[in-house]
Amino acid sequence: MSEHQEVSSEDLNLIRTDLANERTLLAYGRTALMVAGTGVSILQFFSVTLIYHIIAWPLIVIGFVIGMIGAVRFTKLNRRLHSE
Repeated sequence: MSEHQEVSSEDLNLIRTDLANERTLLAYGRTALMVAGTGVSILQFFSVTLIYHIIAWPLIVIGFVIGMIGAVRFTKLNRRLHSE
């Protein structure tokens, strides 16, 4: 038989915060993918004009930056949560 263990309120708060941190990372990832994907789509379908290149490449870079910001924030908070 399995024994039921009591989970403290602090443990539940840590788990809840950890899950929220993961959801936030996923939101950053979705946003980064959407922004970079828009830039790639513009390059694929409208690459004949210079103005589209001027629009598309910054979108790709911004998408990458958003993804990196999300990863850094996730890592910092994860380390802070689990350092104790």
